[in-house]
Amino acid sequence: MSPWLTLAIAIVAEVIGTTALKASDGFTRLWPSAVVVVGYGVSFYCLSLVLRSIPVGITYAVWSGLGIVLISLVAFAVYGQRIDLAGLIGMGLIIAGVLVLNLFSRSAPH
Repeated sequence: MSPWLTLAIAIVAEVIGTTALKASDGFTRLWPSAVVVVGYGVSFYCLSLVLRSIPVGITYAVWSGLGIVLISLVAFAVYGQRIDLAGLIGMGLIIAGVLVLNLFSRSAPH
């Protein structure tokens, strides 16, 4: 499997785990707590596989950057959390940074 696809799975699993973390209510609710453990477990396992092919700095930048953007969008859609203009600009800069790393950096495998 492509390391980029594996990284995408890691990001989605982390977003699912983080979304469930809020729903777990401090690990007092069983099923959301189980989703947290499974989500983060899948995410870190996939992340460990990605690190065989993609440098750790690039991997972490993409994983954390896209994770921040996606969880912010999920929090808006699921929990009604608002994103102000500064937040939108910041997320735009994160996406721009991930694109620059992947499109122009010689550190990232292409």
